[in-house]
Amino acid sequence: EEFQTFYNRKDTFSLGVCNGCQLMALLGWVPWQGVEDNIRPRFIHNSSGRFESRFSSVRIMPGPSIMLKGMEDSVLGIWVAHGEGRFYAPKPDMLNEINEKGLAPVRYVNDSNEITESYPFNPNGSPLGITALCSENGRHLAMMPHPERSFLSWQWGWIPEELKGPDNTSPWLKMFQNARKWCEGGQ
Repeated sequence: EEFQTFYNRKDTFSLGVCNGCQLMALLGWVPWQGVEDNIRPRFIHNSSGRFESRFSSVRIMPGPSIMLKGMEDSVLGIWVAHGEGRFYAPKPDMLNEINEKGLAPVRYVNDSNEITESYPFNPNGSPLGITALCSENGRHLAMMPHPERSFLSWQWGWIPEELKGPDNTSPWLKMFQNARKWCEGGQ
């Protein structure tokens, strides 16, 4: 009941990373509410059957997420560390609706920056490279990779000079700046 009250308030947002992403999907916060438990989109065991920990590349897709505003079409490195990160939509039409509404805003890409389902670029085997979901209103974002482990340039194995921000930050810092801006009424 408390979770639902928080979710329904217009002055709240949330970011669920890794286990938080799994929880948000199981609660039905992303991609939308009102779906029965047995057919709710969720994250399940990786196709490899193993825990995967690596630095992967993702593309930020156009969509309603307030935290990813202004980051669309960026291809960025990010840390991944999970055993259950494969996106699963029990009904195929759900995947189509998620795509049409832009509710899967982060996708794994290969070395050519193309969305991929191929291992190891897509470490969990998610269809269409999906690694994040957001709510239709954009206030709730759930993602399996770890932006909080990737927002400083020293957290990257290598970062091009043009991607380095002030004080050794990476482009992922913009996510958190967007959240602050939204809180300050700049939505």
